[in-house]
Order: sequence, then structure tokens, then C-alpha cells
Amino acid sequence: MSQQFRELLQKVGNGAHTKQNLSRQEAAIAARHLLEQEATPAQIGAFLIAHRIKRPTSAELAGMLDTYAELGPQVPALPATEPPVIVMSTPYDGRSRTAPVTPLSALILATAGLPVLLHGGDSAPTKHGLPLNDLLVGLGLDFRTLSLTQLQTVLTTSKLGFVYTPHHFPQADALMTYREEIGKRPPLATLELIWLPYAGLCRAVAGYVHPPTEPLLRQALAQRGITDVVLVKGLEGSCDLPRARTAIATVSQSRIPGVGDYLKLHPRDYGFAGEDLPSLPLPELLTQMEAVLRGEAVELLPAALWNAGFYLWQFGGAASLAAGIDQAKTWLAAGRVVEQRREIQQAIAACHELSRTPPPHHSP
Repeated sequence: MSQQFRELLQKVGNGAHTKQNLSRQEAAIAARHLLEQEATPAQIGAFLIAHRIKRPTSAELAGMLDTYAELGPQVPALPATEPPVIVMSTPYDGRSRTAPVTPLSALILATAGLPVLLHGGDSAPTKHGLPLNDLLVGLGLDFRTLSLTQLQTVLTTSKLGFVYTPHHFPQADALMTYREEIGKRPPLATLELIWLPYAGLCRAVAGYVHPPTEPLLRQALAQRGITDVVLVKGLEGSCDLPRARTAIATVSQSRIPGVGDYLKLHPRDYGFAGEDLPSLPLPELLTQMEAVLRGEAVELLPAALWNAGFYLWQFGGAASLAAGIDQAKTWLAAGRVVEQRREIQQAIAACHELSRTPPPHHSP
């Protein structure tokens, strides 16, 4: 048993009237005990549920992110000539009610020459929804066994990468079993939305469900010096903009001259009003995604264009939201995005081939 962790547990679990928030440093220490499992299983489970009941603060999230940055994987920085990497985060427990388009948004951004880094694992509690990894693998993009250096290579040459936590961050993935056992999302699930497993200059994109979460995420990132941020009130807490309601986003004010931090975007103004496509079995969803990549007018296409247009606009790939939508439509119809995917697949295959190549023999 860790006596130090026990004292931190007592602070967050003292009850409604005597509970205490952790300092940033204390939260960093607590995260280390969790990741290195220096605490006992009973302590870990108790901390996760007590911290959920208390609710995390931005300083606590910032402190935990400090430890994630220290102990977790970081893809090496791209050359200075490359644009900042866009880290798009999605809830690790996946999607179960609506069809995701995040992989399509990432591919279209990559087509624009804007590097995108995703991260996640396998089917996770408590929702056990469709995880991002299953979609990427289904689209022929399997990053799971690449090293961090190889991820840097693929990200540099073809503009897309994926940090697979079971392989790249097994300490964090090992905590998933506690989520299953306590039956609730702990604050670690919130932490994952703003974890940036990249060593260089980056732009953070994350979604949320409940409005109070937005300032919590923004303030936690700001405490770590991350101010280039897009936060979206997205579908199931993802960074996918909805079509069935007004899309709400908070963006860095400095990115778009004359546009404030808070955006309200009405899909009907762009011809995209409609119901959000319900969740589909993975084979059907992949069929829809493949059709979108070919520019076909399937049910998922409006959501893909709506989201791609928004992110192209936000990150300098288009001068306006309408221009971003038109650009995405043009690239899909012309096969540019399919070609970009082929380049990513070739870059991944080259890394695998290089790993299999034996080192040259040098005579003494």
C-alpha cells in the first residue's frame, strides 16, 4: 500500500463538506501512482470513483497531464517546416448511437497537407462503443505496431498518425479494467480528451457533452501552455459536429481575425440540416465510408462534408466554412482523398518492411 497515495485519496474522498481539491503537483503524483500501479487495486478503484464524485478541477487535470507527458508516449516533433500537428481526440469508449466521421475528417485534412495525429485503443468501458482503431484498421490504416519514430515518419510523409495505447501506452491501457469494475467513467476519460501525445507544436481538438466541461478542458490546456484549441459540443462527446442541431464550438480567437471565441453554426445555412446518421454495424459503416471516399452521395456524405469543411476552415485549409465544404467535395469527387489514403498505406507498409529488413553485415 502507498501511504502517499492514501493521503491523496483521503483528500478527494472525504465527503461533501470536507473534501479537498488536489494541487497540480499532488494530481501529478496521484497520476504516477495510478500509471505505475504503486497503489493497491483497492486504492486505485476508490480514488477513481471518489475523484468522479468530487469532480476534477482544471489544475488537477493539468497535473495529471504533466505525468502523462512524462511517462506516456510522445511522437517526436516533425521538422520545423511542417505545419503544427492537429491532435484530434475522441472518447476512448467509442460511439454507440451515431455514425462517426472523424477518420474521414482526418483524411481530408491530410489531403490538404495538414498533419493529424489520433489516439485511442480497443473497445473500452463503460460504453464499449465503436472505437477509433476499428475504423482505421477497417479502412486499411493499421498503425498499431509502429514505433513512435515510425509514426513520426508516416506523419511527416503522409500527414496521418495514430497512437495505439495498448501498444504505445500500456500503463494507461491497464487502468481500463478499473473502469469496467466501477461501472462509471472516471476523470481519466476526460483527461484522454486533452492528452496530446506529441512532442512538438500542436493544435488540440476535442469534444464534450456537458457545457461545464468546455471551460474545464480549455483551462487545463491553458495551464500547460496549449492555447491553439478547438472544442466542439459534438456527437457523443466526440469532435464530430452534429447536423440535427446547431453546432457549437469554442475556437482560439487569434486564429480567425474578426471572429470571436464562441461559434454557433447552423447546418441549414449550408444545406446540411437533417438527422444525424444512427450508429451502424461496423461492416455497413465501413461501406458508407468507402463510398464517401469515392465521392458517392450516400447517407454519410453530408456529415463528412460538414465536418471536413469546418476543420479545413479552422486550420487554414480554406478561407471560409463554405469554401472548405466545396474543397472537400472537390477532392472526394476527384479521388484525391483515396490517393492520400494510398500514400498513408504505402508509408505504413514501408515502415513494416524496413523493420523486417535485417541489418547489413559488416566484415571485421
